[in-house]
This record gives sequence, C-alpha cells and structure tokens, in this order.
Amino acid sequence: MSENQLSLKELLAEPNQIEDLKIPQSIVLDIIFRLLFNEGNVALARFVEVLKISNRIIDEILAWMQKEHLVEVAKAIGDLGRLGYVYTLTEAGEERARGAFERSQYIGPVPVSIPAYNQGIELQTQQRRRVNAAQVKDALKGLILPDDFHRRIGPAINSGTSLFLYGPPGNGKTTVAQAISVLISGTEPIWIPYAITAGGHIIQIHDRLIHRQVKAEIKRTHEFGRVDGRWALFYRPTVMVGGELKMEALDLRYDPVAKIYEAPLQLKANGGMFLIDDFGRQQVRPGDLLNRWIVPLENQVDFLRLISGQTIVVPFKLLLVFSTNLDPYELMDDAFLRRIQIKVELSSPDEKMFAQIFVHECKNQNIPFNKDAFLYLLNKWYLQTNRVMQSVHPRDLLRTIKAICDYEGIPPTMTPELLDQACKSYFVNQ
Repeated sequence: MSENQLSLKELLAEPNQIEDLKIPQSIVLDIIFRLLFNEGNVALARFVEVLKISNRIIDEILAWMQKEHLVEVAKAIGDLGRLGYVYTLTEAGEERARGAFERSQYIGPVPVSIPAYNQGIELQTQQRRRVNAAQVKDALKGLILPDDFHRRIGPAINSGTSLFLYGPPGNGKTTVAQAISVLISGTEPIWIPYAITAGGHIIQIHDRLIHRQVKAEIKRTHEFGRVDGRWALFYRPTVMVGGELKMEALDLRYDPVAKIYEAPLQLKANGGMFLIDDFGRQQVRPGDLLNRWIVPLENQVDFLRLISGQTIVVPFKLLLVFSTNLDPYELMDDAFLRRIQIKVELSSPDEKMFAQIFVHECKNQNIPFNKDAFLYLLNKWYLQTNRVMQSVHPRDLLRTIKAICDYEGIPPTMTPELLDQACKSYFVNQ
C-alpha cells in the first residue's frame, strides 16, 4: 500500500527501521551528532527522549557510527547490554558534528515528511467536526446574547472554514470567538508532528504556547497500538492574533543563525482555529491580508516557499475567524465577503438585555443589584446623553465601584453616588 493510501493507524505506526522514517538518513544522523556534541556523554534513553524514535533505530545508527569510528562507548549502565551503553564522540565524530552544526542547529524530535504530514492532517479533518445546539449553548452560557444566537454560530463551527464577526466595540466579539475556540478545543484531539522536513530543511511546528498535549499515554493506545513518537496528541489548537500581526508571520520564517524554519501561524493552527482579532488594525493593509487568504479559503491548501525557492503545499484545514468593529465594506469587497461563508453581527444591547447583563455581572462580582440605581444610571448616563450601551459597560463599571469601595474600606454596593463616580472615571465624555 502506498503512503497516500495509508489509514491513520498505519500512518502513526511506530517505525521499526530507519527506512520507515521516510526521510533522508542524513537528517537523523545530524541531530545525533549535534546532541552528542552538546551533551558530551549520551545514553540510549536520552536519544529516545530527544529524537522521539525507537531505541531499535537509534541503536542501529549508533552501531554503524561505532563501526565507522565516529562514536565510542564511554561507559555501560547496568546489565542491559547495548541498551545500557553511554556514547561519546570520537575526534572524527566531533569533526562531523561541526559540519552538522553548519547545516543547522536543530536538536529535537526527528521530523516527518511533508507527504506524511499532509496525509495525517487530511485524514483527521476530512470529516467535519460536528457540534450540536446543546454544546454551543453550553459554550456561550456565560454570555448574555439573543436567544437564537447559537443558531448563527453553530453552523460556522460545523462548516469549519470561515466566520466573520462584526459590530460595535465592547459587545463580546472576542469573548464569543474565545468561547468557540474552547468548544473546538474540546472536540476530538488531533495528532500533530513536532516538526516536518522539506528540501533537507526542518520546519518546527510545535509551539508550547499553542499546542497543549493531551494528558494520556501517547506511545500506546487501544486504537493505534505503538505510535510513532514524532507525533503527539494535542487539543485542537487555537491561534489568536490582533494588531501585532505582520505579513511575515503568515510565511515560513527562516532563522539564519539556527538555520531552521518556524512554521507560519496558520500551519500551527491546522485542525483548529485561527482568530484575527481587531481586523483592520493590523500593521499590514487589510487588502493585502485578505489576498493572502483567497487561495487557502478557496482550495483548502496553502503554498509556502523555502529560501531556496522551492514551494511546498500543505493543507489549510482550520476555522478562520475575522473579528472587527469597523465597517466590513471598508475592509473588503463583495468578492471576498462571498468567500467567508457565515457573517454574524454582534450589535449593541437594548435596555432589556443591558439590564440582564448588569444583573449577571452583579452576581459574578458579588454586588447586590439595585433596580432604582440601575434606572438612575440608564436615565442619566445613557438616555440623557445618547450614549450607546455596550455589553462590556456593566462589568467595567462594577469593577470600578469595587475599586472605589475597596479604597474607602466599605462593602461594594450599587448606589447612584457610586455609579456617578464610576461613570466619571470610566467615560471620557461626560
């Protein structure tokens, strides 16, 4: 059976021979040389821990290196035979290690091939994730939203392609997006390799800030048996970026010192969600950012270029979410809006919903709700001034009241006087 016909179980099966790794042997050798050079004496268990491949393969490589007088046994631990050997470089081995460092400084899990990575992602995303109404409602339960709001969000999650959240600031777009990410993260976890290789180069995918490993036995499962340690089981990843996003973060980033590539953000988010918050306020023009996504959204593949000029093709299998408080038609044209399947507006709350949010926040912050004080606030600070109500105001005003009361050493209460103080501190225009 060819590689592109493998099942996920077959793809993740632990390799038993170096040929089963499906990558150039020189890449594995270079990592071993660099690890030995850095640490001096290295036991077989340490090789397995760092490289994430079986001790059988590593022992086979070390036996060859020993035969070629590139390594020697520094000592033996216990009565384990070859499995207890601790290795060190010979003079010839040190020379080879210096050459390995000239090619790259990468020391870590052995990478998987691009075809294997693509196959693994495709197999795990070919069936769209399914969430039901109860799951979506539960994810949004901490928010005060219109009764049927979950019906607008659920289909976007299930379609798994794109979502556009828009509306005035302070009404929960980011909070809703974060709730969606938690919901997606809670679906079936995904196998992702630590690194991949293309054109002899190593591309590091694993990011400790993004990939949360599932607390489970990774090497042996009931479903897969012995698993290739170069892959690990993670909760579905979420990447969130705001105004700091630059175009180069969406391309392969080559470190000229370490001579390795860092995966672009969308590659790290594969199988999960990528949120572009405050869309339109990035350091790159909205039009340029949108043009970057046209082909991936249309064809669900992404094209990445190495410094050598070689182009690699990888899957684009994630929920891409745009969130903005700017006018959508000032950011994109009809052609791009058509490519985003679902658009959801989060508008400012009416008086009824504003009151519900206030009551909810009072419970959260343990401040007794005072209806008369709330009506005073509504009349003086909103109706008389034509101020637009925002969903975030109750939380922020009540936090300000708590800060005032804490300073004065009194229990936090909701009174007209304290609300006046909070509003004078919070609103720029009186």
